[in-house]
Amino acid sequence: MGHLGLLSRFPRTGRVEWIGVRPARREPVRPCDAVRAEIGTGLIGDRYAGGSGTRAVTLIQSEHLFVVAALMGVEAVDPAMLRRNLVISGVNLAALRGRQLQVGEALLEGTGLYHPCSRMEEVLGPGGLNAMRGHGGLTARVLRGGWIRLGDAVRVANDDGPPCAGS
Repeated sequence: MGHLGLLSRFPRTGRVEWIGVRPARREPVRPCDAVRAEIGTGLIGDRYAGGSGTRAVTLIQSEHLFVVAALMGVEAVDPAMLRRNLVISGVNLAALRGRQLQVGEALLEGTGLYHPCSRMEEVLGPGGLNAMRGHGGLTARVLRGGWIRLGDAVRVANDDGPPCAGS
């Protein structure tokens, strides 16, 4: 199998572990059980809804929450503190940049890496920005609207490769 074929293979299906919307700048993120994604809008109830579209949805990898907590010397990091919309487990989000992914009923496209900002120093404490570097997650735009619910599967959906194998 060639290099491109290998980049289209994923060992398992991902899963939505947490959902949150940011109603306005500097307001707390509100956890929810489900959210509706809409083309050209983003996530209903989120502050970026209706914006440029390239960062309509923000995702962070569940496994990275443990790394950030370890780097900060704390037991756990509350996903709401990190101001991302979706916490995803089981699939490497960095590998989804430029790829289409099925998240529940919605179809998203990974548009870029979501780098942490200085706000992480406020919410995590001194060194928070550096603890988050390389673990900021992914930005995405909505290609097809639909509901995203806790526990929904996350699968790669690009035409140039097969969907994620097994669970």
